[in-house]
Amino acid sequence: MGWHLGKQDSIPTGYSIFYGSLTRKMIALIQRVTQAKVVVDSKTIGEIEQGLLVFLGVEKEDDQQKAQRLCDKVMGYRVFSDEHGKMNLNVQQANGSLLVISQFTLAADTQKGLRPSFSGGAEPQKADQLYHYFVEQCRATGIKTEMGQFAADMKVSLTNDGPVTFWLQV
Repeated sequence: MGWHLGKQDSIPTGYSIFYGSLTRKMIALIQRVTQAKVVVDSKTIGEIEQGLLVFLGVEKEDDQQKAQRLCDKVMGYRVFSDEHGKMNLNVQQANGSLLVISQFTLAADTQKGLRPSFSGGAEPQKADQLYHYFVEQCRATGIKTEMGQFAADMKVSLTNDGPVTFWLQV
């Protein structure tokens, strides 16, 4: 990439310094919901009640290791209230479900101009494979996990509970 950081420079959004170089991160935008569903061609293909709606952004440098780490983070993230009203429970402890939607726009670089650049996003075949791998890993935990349709024009509806929304990266 050739990034050189001087005193006046800043790290572009979506990047982190890792062993002296800049690397992009795999992204999950999660929303705590009371219900969510995804529709393709007027047909509901995924639907949950209480749980997490996960929008997944896959970038060029992402791999199965990052997908596993992000799955672990999503599954363990404590965003549901305990008996004292404190966000202290993860999706499994709250008896919730997941709806995972692939969303390449999360990989956009919005630093310059008025049009997003998607050059950091993974190629479609790789993104599809990592999206399905992420869903498989979530399902392997025993949590009901629904999904959208990769690269489809989807209509996603939800009732955000809180609202509670977090941007997770690994």
